[in-house]
Amino acid sequence: MKSAVLVFPGSNCDRDLAVALRDVTGTAPTMVWHGETELPEGVGLIAVPGGFSYGDYLRSGAMAARSPIMRAVVDAAGRGVPVLGVCNGFQILTEAGLLPGALMRNAGLNFVCRTVPLKVENAQTAFTSRYSAGEEIMVPVAHHDGNYSADAETLDRLEGEGRVAFRYGEPVNGSARNIAGIFNEAGNVLGLMPHPERVVDPAHGRTDGRRLFEGLLETVG
Repeated sequence: MKSAVLVFPGSNCDRDLAVALRDVTGTAPTMVWHGETELPEGVGLIAVPGGFSYGDYLRSGAMAARSPIMRAVVDAAGRGVPVLGVCNGFQILTEAGLLPGALMRNAGLNFVCRTVPLKVENAQTAFTSRYSAGEEIMVPVAHHDGNYSADAETLDRLEGEGRVAFRYGEPVNGSARNIAGIFNEAGNVLGLMPHPERVVDPAHGRTDGRRLFEGLLETVG
């Protein structure tokens, strides 16, 4: 699977994503600097990493969403190319208009860094096909602005269309309806606050995130 990992000033999880993709797929992804205007030809997956792009100035992800490379990402997503946004990547995808809602300051106004339970809500996508609906997995979070917010109509639509990917199994950051990750309408864009790339190798203590990447490899190939 040919993949690309975006790199912004302030990214700090781009290498983690690259290592996870390399270990699962056997092929190292192309690292794409935010100032580029084109993605690698034939790319099958675009990964938008966590970190603190542009130091989280203005709003988390707001400046990165206006980087030149994001125009190519939006175009690719529109063609059906899978796009995965993790943590700050989720924030960037909402700011770029690829996903609805916004990630606000955590309800407790504290940085949250721990492993949390996640319930798999939809197991019928390329990202989640190796999981079972209703299954609980354990994945780390590390964020200050992870409180997913949207108006009631948007939340109802996400629920009704099966676009809630993962839900926290316990209160974490005040997210509406404990939402931890969502899909776009077409199902080829996933944004989630937890870090699946941090639970891929047995040396991490758990491998609950590995199946997300294995599902992509199996589906996208």
